[in-house]
Amino acid sequence: MIIPCYNVSAHLPTLIRSLHGNLRSDFEFVFVEDASTDSTGDALDELTADLPGARVVRHEVNLGLSAARNTGLAHAEGTYLAWLDADDWIGPGYLDQLVRVIERLGCEFVRTDHVRVTGRRRTVVRSPETRRNLVIAPRSAITPPFRSTSVDYPMAWAGVQHRRLAERGLLTFDERLATCADRHWVWRLHREAESFATVGLLGVFHRHDEPDSLSRLNDPRHLHFLDALRLIMTETQADREAELLLPKAVDAACALINFHVTKRARLSLEMQRQLVERSVETLDAMPSDVLDYVLDHGSPRRRTLLTRMRRDPAALAA
Repeated sequence: MIIPCYNVSAHLPTLIRSLHGNLRSDFEFVFVEDASTDSTGDALDELTADLPGARVVRHEVNLGLSAARNTGLAHAEGTYLAWLDADDWIGPGYLDQLVRVIERLGCEFVRTDHVRVTGRRRTVVRSPETRRNLVIAPRSAITPPFRSTSVDYPMAWAGVQHRRLAERGLLTFDERLATCADRHWVWRLHREAESFATVGLLGVFHRHDEPDSLSRLNDPRHLHFLDALRLIMTETQADREAELLLPKAVDAACALINFHVTKRARLSLEMQRQLVERSVETLDAMPSDVLDYVLDHGSPRRRTLLTRMRRDPAALAA
């Protein structure tokens, strides 16, 4: 299991306790300390000292989540690879169950459900893929548009992958993306891998909407989701089944842009202006016929907002 760590000293005791409930002689835990500015480094040394299979890899400078995940991937030695955010935790025996599932199914990757943690509240979040415990082609789980599918559930930590995917270059994260790298990652995985399955296994407890999340801060990296959308669009247009997949890629992009623009009031005025202007640029870069089709057949409310935004971005930003 690969666990990037940056300024998470307060969460590490809960995480490490959960890993002690998931020990097996062939399990490894690769912690990547991404040059934290708090006591994360010291806490890792102390808390992993008696954790079997634990290794700590350190960055000299802060490189971000994607780079930390890639560093962990380069140091991991196991047949199966899983991610975990350092402010989350896992239930007892979860990793053993996860490995047994992918071994039994014999597929290249497995996606799971998870538990969302918001304060003291716990909510089960299901993957949109309804075909459970069946090995299927990942491409078949991308479409159709206008419905939530497996690529709309992009969390890298919700599942496990076989090492052969890493050997084919399908598990690395784009280090240019400080946010939304998971979404680009999951689209590539579904386009390029050969087999996967979705199972109703609950074990990851994910802290949702934390106060220091980039999505809640006035940080330019917040807008990297638009860069991720452009990458997805470019790669999908080059795909052998572009005609089939593009409507879904455009619909998913429109949904994400609509979400962020609707929530723009939490950003500074300058960030709101950049958000609207760059969103319009992203929409205008899409194949016009596919965008028109998606806007005509998708959510009427979304169509109203995005059409208004394209016609008069300055007014919406103001």
